[in-house]
Amino acid sequence: MDIMDTIKNRRSVRKFTSEPVSDELIEIILEAGRWAPSGLNNQPWRFAVIKDAGLMQAISELTHYSTIVLTAQVLIAVFLDTEKSYHREKDIQAIGACLQNMLLEAHCLGLGAVWLGEIIKSNEQIKVVLGLARELDLMAVVAMGHPDEKPKNVKRKPLSNLVVFRK
Repeated sequence: MDIMDTIKNRRSVRKFTSEPVSDELIEIILEAGRWAPSGLNNQPWRFAVIKDAGLMQAISELTHYSTIVLTAQVLIAVFLDTEKSYHREKDIQAIGACLQNMLLEAHCLGLGAVWLGEIIKSNEQIKVVLGLARELDLMAVVAMGHPDEKPKNVKRKPLSNLVVFRK
């Protein structure tokens, strides 16, 4: 599959089977995230891999998307390491690229995944649940597993509605 096909065919999956996701696949997805571009190559992302049912239950209580969290086979929480940050906005952009890399790789591996952003409102509580340092700021949680749904195709706005300048 070429990259444009992967980009166009990846969809957010919110329903998962009970089949476990292997540690090998998780490592491949983390590796994809690790190779995202970042300013000054500072690689400001940090990952928390969560498979423990008790932790997933606790995290599910901190988001509107509790059903997704509880049915996922693995959660990857992605944090900004504020001690390694040199420019917050640029580092957040880099973490967006990291997240996209992981979502694309999950799709290529036949897994389903969804980027949960609403959960960042619970940044401090998530760090307490996971026992993580204050200098980590939650940027998103990727919920993933083997898909139990085939999301419908979505339409995109034409480029003529999106390009605001050409010369």
